[in-house]
Amino acid sequence: MKRGCQCLQKNHIVKLTLTARLIAEISNFKLSSNLPYVGSCAFSHKAGMHIDGVYKNSKSFEHIPPELVGNERKFLISEVAGKSTVLAKINKIYPNVDKNHPALKEIIDTIKDLEYGGYQFEGADASFELIVHKAFKNIKEYFKVLDFKTIGQGPLVENVMSSSAITKVIVNGVEEVTGANGNGPVDALNNALRKAVAKFYPSLNNVYLSDYKVRILDGKESATAATTRVIIESTDGMNTWSTVGVSKDIIEASFKALIDSIEYKLFKENN
Repeated sequence: MKRGCQCLQKNHIVKLTLTARLIAEISNFKLSSNLPYVGSCAFSHKAGMHIDGVYKNSKSFEHIPPELVGNERKFLISEVAGKSTVLAKINKIYPNVDKNHPALKEIIDTIKDLEYGGYQFEGADASFELIVHKAFKNIKEYFKVLDFKTIGQGPLVENVMSSSAITKVIVNGVEEVTGANGNGPVDALNNALRKAVAKFYPSLNNVYLSDYKVRILDGKESATAATTRVIIESTDGMNTWSTVGVSKDIIEASFKALIDSIEYKLFKENN
C-alpha cells in the first residue's frame, strides 16, 4: 500500500482483518486486540484533544485508513473524554447528529451518571452503543429479565459442572423459566439466559463468551464487599463485541454484562 507494490489481487487486502479473525476462530486462537492492522484496537484513539484531531484529520494520527485492511476506527470513551469524543462515536452510528442535537446531552448525562457508579466504556463499545440507540428510541425490548438464581457446590470435581442457574424472563410476551448448568455461576447464568431467549432467536446458539475481566473498584471497602466492574467479550465466530456491568455483587455485575451482550447481538441481527 505504501510503496505501490501490488502483491495481491485488487481489493483482496481489504479482507485481511476478516481473514485473520476467521482463521483465529477456526484454530481456536485468541487474536490479540493490539495486533497491527487486524487487532480490534489497532485503530483506537483515546483522550479528548487526540480524538478531536483524528476527527478533523485522521491522517495526522493514522498511517493508513483502517478501511483499507477491513478494520474500523474506534474512539475510546474514558474519564478524560470530551463532548467531541462522544459525538464522534455517535456519528459512527448516526452520521447526521451534530453537537446541538438534544439526544447528545441525554447520552452524555447518562454516561456521566453511570461512570459515577463505576461504569467505564473504554473497553465496552457494545454497551455504549446500546445507550445511544436507546436515547434515539431506536431499539426494542427483545426480552426482559424478571429474576435469576444461582447455586454452586464444592469442592470442585474434575469434568463436573459445579454450578447451576435459573432465569425467569419474558420474551415476546411469553414468560420463560429456564435452568442450566455451567462451569461456575457466570457460565451457568449465560447458558440459562441464552437457553431461554434462543427459543425465539436461534442465532444465539452460535454466541459464546471469549473473555471475562473483573476489576475491584473501591479499595476502601473489603475486597469481597467492594463495587465490582465486569467486562465480557462475546463472539459469534464472525464478530466480537464487549459489554460491561457494575454491582457490589460480582454475579449481578456479570449478569448485567451478559444481558447487554445478548441484547446487542439481537439488535445487530435485526437492524
